[in-house]
Amino acid sequence: MASGNKSTVGETISVVIQALLLALVLRTFLFQPFNIPSGSMKPTLLVGDYIFVSKFSYGYSRYSLPFGPNLFEGRIWGSDPERGDVVVFKYPSDTSKDYIKRVIGLPGDTVQLRNSVIYINNEPVPREQMGTYSETVRGTEQTVPIYVETLGGESYGTLDIDTQPGNPVDNTKVFAVPEGHYFFLGDNRDNSADSRYDVGFVPAENLVGKAQVIFLSLEDGAAAWQIWRWPLDMRWSRLFSGI
Repeated sequence: MASGNKSTVGETISVVIQALLLALVLRTFLFQPFNIPSGSMKPTLLVGDYIFVSKFSYGYSRYSLPFGPNLFEGRIWGSDPERGDVVVFKYPSDTSKDYIKRVIGLPGDTVQLRNSVIYINNEPVPREQMGTYSETVRGTEQTVPIYVETLGGESYGTLDIDTQPGNPVDNTKVFAVPEGHYFFLGDNRDNSADSRYDVGFVPAENLVGKAQVIFLSLEDGAAAWQIWRWPLDMRWSRLFSGI
């Protein structure tokens, strides 16, 4: 009897170890889940969204592995992101932090914002007002216009909350993107720490993967493990929507 119990325990441990190894392989080489903790990518991504990021989209670097061990430099089987991709990357000055923004400038590009309009290589990115975005902030409902940009053949919404003339956030110097680096912006243009500020240019090695799909979305303040809150706090319309 005791021998049978030991055999059952051993089989259970073996199954658990195999499951953990499979999860590690999937997370390292295929898809990694992330949650959105801030509003810097509104209206595309909201606080409480949970997304899958494809690790294979741009190949693999040291940051594809857990804890980012310094085993090799550069990228293996690398491919370049396209303008407009939403990408998770390691914050250049502290690679323990993950950021998510939209690729705007590729290596060799010049990027500048003039009165909220992005200019890439001195050409304006098409932009038009289309609809509004509403949310409640400290008990007060705020409604702001959504500006739809078209970049790389894809269209997406952005927020421009502060439209005062001369706003330095919307009027920048010219950024010349170095080789092997990328320029990122958040879609919530007046509330995003991105390449205009201390994020700066992001090395290709720091790219983690491309944001692909929202698999879970909960109202701000609800934790994913609080399953009993899902029926009321779930944003059902956002489930399994592409990014």
